[in-house]
Amino acid sequence: MKNIAFALICLIGIAEGYSQQVNTADSLMIRKIYDTSLLNGKSYDWLDHLSNEIGGRLSGSLEAELAVKYTESELKKLGLDKVWLQPVMVPKWTRGVKEYAYIETAPGITSTTDICALGGSVPTPAGGLKAYVVEVQNFEELAELGRENIEGKIVFYNRPMQANLINTFQAYGGCVSQRYAGAMEAAKYGAVGVVVRSMNLRKDDLPHTGAMSYGDTPPNLRIPACAISTNGADYLSNALKLMPNLKFYFRQTCKTFPDVQSYNVIGEITGSTYPDRYMIVGGHLDSWDLGDGSHDDGAGCVQSMEVLRLFKEVGYRPKHSIRVVLFMNEENGLRGGRKYAEEARLKNEKHVFALESDAGGFTPRGFSFDTDEANFAQIESWKSLFEPYLIHSFLRGGSGADIGPLKDGTVVLAGLRPDSQRYFDHHHAENDTFDAVNKRELEIGGATMASLVYLMDKYGTKTELGEIKN
Repeated sequence: MKNIAFALICLIGIAEGYSQQVNTADSLMIRKIYDTSLLNGKSYDWLDHLSNEIGGRLSGSLEAELAVKYTESELKKLGLDKVWLQPVMVPKWTRGVKEYAYIETAPGITSTTDICALGGSVPTPAGGLKAYVVEVQNFEELAELGRENIEGKIVFYNRPMQANLINTFQAYGGCVSQRYAGAMEAAKYGAVGVVVRSMNLRKDDLPHTGAMSYGDTPPNLRIPACAISTNGADYLSNALKLMPNLKFYFRQTCKTFPDVQSYNVIGEITGSTYPDRYMIVGGHLDSWDLGDGSHDDGAGCVQSMEVLRLFKEVGYRPKHSIRVVLFMNEENGLRGGRKYAEEARLKNEKHVFALESDAGGFTPRGFSFDTDEANFAQIESWKSLFEPYLIHSFLRGGSGADIGPLKDGTVVLAGLRPDSQRYFDHHHAENDTFDAVNKRELEIGGATMASLVYLMDKYGTKTELGEIKN
C-alpha cells in the first residue's frame, strides 16, 4: 500500500511539474507577443492609412475597393503562405448631399436640428418632407395609437439606451429595433416618415446612422427614415410637450443601386500539423460613411492582421492553418460573413475556432465565448496567463456577427471584449475617426487576440481532440 501511495505521489508530482513547465512556456510566449506588439507593432500604422488615406468604407463604394486593395497588398508583404480575394456581391447605397432638418413650432418659426439618413432608407421628396409628429417609445405604443392617430404624420421613436446597464451592448440591444424596423412598422399605420433617436449614451449633436430594413414593405409604401442626435431628440420631445402641433421637416437624397461585386480579403499561415483544420481571426473591412470607421471596424481588421504578423515576428509556426479574414458588408447585409461560411461548407473545410474583433479599439477586458462547457473549462484554465495584462473577463455568450454563420455545434466562437463605455459615443457617427483610437490600447488588443489564438492552436479544442483521437 505504501508503494502504491508513493507511486501516486510521484505521478502527481510529475504532472504538476509538467503543468508548471507548460504554464511557464506559455507565459514566456505570451510575454513575447505583447512585447512585440507594444514595441514593434504595425496595427496603428495600418489603421492610420485605412482611416486617413482611404476613409469611410461603405459597401460598394470606391473607398471599400481601395481598402480591399490596400489590405491585400499589406498581407502579401507579411510573407504569408496564401493571400487571396473572395468575391461577394454587396448592396450599394449612397447618402447623397448632406441631410437637412428643422423643427417648426409656428409658421415661419423654425430651429434647425442635426440628422442623418439611416442606411438603406429611401429619399424624401425632392423638396423635402414636412408633417406633424407623433412620439412613441416602442412598437406597442405605435399599435395603441393606431392608424387614426398616425396616418400622414412623422413617427418619432425616442427610446434611449438604458443608462444604468453597465454592459453598453446590452443597452444598445434594448433599443436598436426602433432603428432597424421602425420605418417598416410605422408604414403599416400610414406614417409618411420616421425620425429615430440616435443609439448613443452621450448627449451631443452627432446623429448616428445604422442599418434599417423595410422587410416585405412594397417599394411604393416605403417611407424615409433618419436619425436625430440625442440633443436634438431631447429638444424635439420637450417641444412636443409644449406644442403638440409642431411640424418636423427633413430632406435627404439617398439612393439604392443594384448590387456590386466586392471581396473578403483572406490571408493564411498553413498549419504544420493540421493544415486542413482552420482557425480564423477577423473583423469587417466595410464601415459607415460619416466618419472613417476607425473603431467600427478598422481597429478589428488591423488587430486581426497583426495576429498573423506577430506569429511571424516571434517565430511561432502554428499547428493549424490560421487565417485572417477581413469581411466585407457587415454593416448593411452581412454578405461577407455568409459568403465565407457558405464556401467553407462547399469545400468541406473543417473550422475549429474563430475569433472576431468588432467592439472598438479600446482597452481589452477579455473575451466572450460561444461554446460548450468542456471547451469553456479549458479556456478558463488559461485565464491566469492573461491576468498580468489586466485581462480578467472570460464569459460565455455571443461572439461576432461575421463569424456567426460558421456556427455548427463544434466550432468554438469567440469575441474580443474591450471596455465598452465610450464605444457608442463614436458608433456609426462622424466622430468615429482615427484620433479617437489610442495606439497603446489598440496594440494591447492585437496582442491579446494573438495570445488566445496561440493557446487555442497549441492545445486544440476539446471537440477536435476527440476527433483526432478517434
